[in-house]
Amino acid sequence: MPEYNEQTRETELKPSFSRDAVEVVERTTVFDGFFKMMRLRLRHRLFRGGWSGLFERELFVRDNAVGVLLFDPRRELVGLIEQFRVGALQRPGGPWCLEVVAGMVEEGESLEEVARREVEEESGLDVGELEFIHSYMPSPGGSSERLHLYCALADLDNAGGIFGLPEENEDIRLRVIPLDRLLPALSGSAPEAVAVDNAATLICLQWLQLNRARLTGRPGTERG
Repeated sequence: MPEYNEQTRETELKPSFSRDAVEVVERTTVFDGFFKMMRLRLRHRLFRGGWSGLFERELFVRDNAVGVLLFDPRRELVGLIEQFRVGALQRPGGPWCLEVVAGMVEEGESLEEVARREVEEESGLDVGELEFIHSYMPSPGGSSERLHLYCALADLDNAGGIFGLPEENEDIRLRVIPLDRLLPALSGSAPEAVAVDNAATLICLQWLQLNRARLTGRPGTERG
């Protein structure tokens, strides 16, 4: 049996193929509105060897986005935004979702510039240092979007209100919620799980649970 070492672990995490193992022979725009949809005709290498036959896939084209978790470490409060989401029309709790602040990256903007812009637009807050949480693809089976998550420390004592850009049909309410009220949502069987059920917010809350003691300076709070 081969020795298990650092190099072995790195190899196990590396995908078997890279971008040059895919051949896109045709790209067709099938919809170009608020969002963009492409139809790709392609083939790719196979694990068993050789190439697949040509096949078609629709691709929902979205660029980079940024999400920001607002956290008050002194009072252990979390700032989430509530807004209407058309994709959640069939959601059991209704299409108004509790989420972290988020927005799309525009040309020429850095990720942190987007984070601060969106926080100001959606919460009215001016935040300083941002701590990187994670970067991930919400739905790689059909979308090109990558979401970059940050945590912004803020004074949420008197925060709240209605925000958003009317010209973009945004109607956003900032909710300030005690962290201990939100953490049960991480358990899928808890009643709170119905209120917080989107990936970005759950990832941020999991990260906050792991880093709670460090951010608040209160040992022993990492388990909530």
